[in-house]
Amino acid sequence: MADNLFRATQDFHRFALAYREQFPDDVLTIKQPVAADQDVTAIVAELAARGRHDMLICENVDGISTPLVTNFFASRARIGRLFDVDASGLFDAYQQRANAPIAPVFIPTGPVLDQVIEGDAVDLAQLPMIRHFDTDRGPYVTNAVIIAEDPVTGVANLSYHRSMRHARNALATSLHSRGHLWRMLQTAQARGDTLKVAMVIGAHPLFMLAAAARVPFGTDERAIAGGLFGAPLELVRTPRYGIGVPASAEFVLEGTIDPDAHAEEGPFGEFTGYSSDRSTNNVLRVDTMMRRNDAWLVDVVGGPYAEHLTLARLPREAEMSEKLKARFPSVTALHYPNSGTHFHCYVALNQTRDGEARQIMLALLGWDPYLKNVVAVDSDIDITNDSQVLWAIATHFQPHQDVFIVDGLPGSPLDPSSSAAGTTSRMGIDATRGSHFDGIRAKISERAAQQAVEILNRAAAGARQ
Repeated sequence: MADNLFRATQDFHRFALAYREQFPDDVLTIKQPVAADQDVTAIVAELAARGRHDMLICENVDGISTPLVTNFFASRARIGRLFDVDASGLFDAYQQRANAPIAPVFIPTGPVLDQVIEGDAVDLAQLPMIRHFDTDRGPYVTNAVIIAEDPVTGVANLSYHRSMRHARNALATSLHSRGHLWRMLQTAQARGDTLKVAMVIGAHPLFMLAAAARVPFGTDERAIAGGLFGAPLELVRTPRYGIGVPASAEFVLEGTIDPDAHAEEGPFGEFTGYSSDRSTNNVLRVDTMMRRNDAWLVDVVGGPYAEHLTLARLPREAEMSEKLKARFPSVTALHYPNSGTHFHCYVALNQTRDGEARQIMLALLGWDPYLKNVVAVDSDIDITNDSQVLWAIATHFQPHQDVFIVDGLPGSPLDPSSSAAGTTSRMGIDATRGSHFDGIRAKISERAAQQAVEILNRAAAGARQ
């Protein structure tokens, strides 16, 4: 079994309680009642405005019968504790484990089978969900991981899809028209069938990270979850279609997506900071609802907040970092800033020849379909700090020679500035100093810097007395 305390269980409850016990200052528990209409998002937004990214537990949310847990992925330091690393080592640690997949195992039963409701008894009013933004069409499930298995190979695809209640036994959802689940739906339609799926709502953070992995079609993300855990992901089969789902999940919905059935869905507050009604407008008919007796609603705060951005982006950042450093040894760091949602990237390098920064930026813009703007800087720039990157642009960048633009490329359909067909232009900004740069960076000596720390510490101690 895994050697890390937080990887030693695949049960979200045991994980969350162990984390709160070990890091109580990193978990905010709210016992007083909060509304299911926007209050949770508002609390997360206010925490972020104060520079805080606590894991949030709301024990009493009006209108839902379960505790709510959210904002886990808002802190990279917190995610790093899953892998025994700090935030700077997260990419390498994630890739090392994700590149060593472990096949899942099936077990006879698990907590998610505590309650099984089937057929006409299914009523999605019993499924807890909250409204995140005033502009949302209604309450949404934001942590909906849909699992679909290939009927011949049994290989599963995992992917996130926003979902809202459409009918007593149906959800309206968006499948991303260039995604793997959409491809599986088209294959089902070609054989005159519906697509059998299971929707997991709430599971261990490592399962959630695996579901966000960017991998080739035909890769089973459940094996990636096993690699992240360092042990096989334990699955149980859903009652009707036998789909393998995490045995310790909070809720699982089993059902079908009919390629010919559609329902209006959206607007919904997306990662861009805008509410989007761009949707495939699919319908998931629910045949079975499974849940733990003590289920929690594990929520992901949508919109442009750190949790949503980091969960979706971290596996892609880790992959891009690995690929870049393997091809370009001069690359020292890579970062996708929250300020750029998924569309901006900063790359730091020790440039060995003129033009290398441009080549690296072209590689990034070609590999990652979401990116619109890449900024290259020297390795002494802290690319996790927007202000330092902007300083590098201000002092190293000449617009007439250090920028290039490529037009007419596929982009994110959720980008409100993209064309109706989803195309976008992409830009690279070379803010490295270059071989002919004339300037010496002003520095403070280590002795003076340490002396300043000691002086200020003594002054603060005196003020408290």
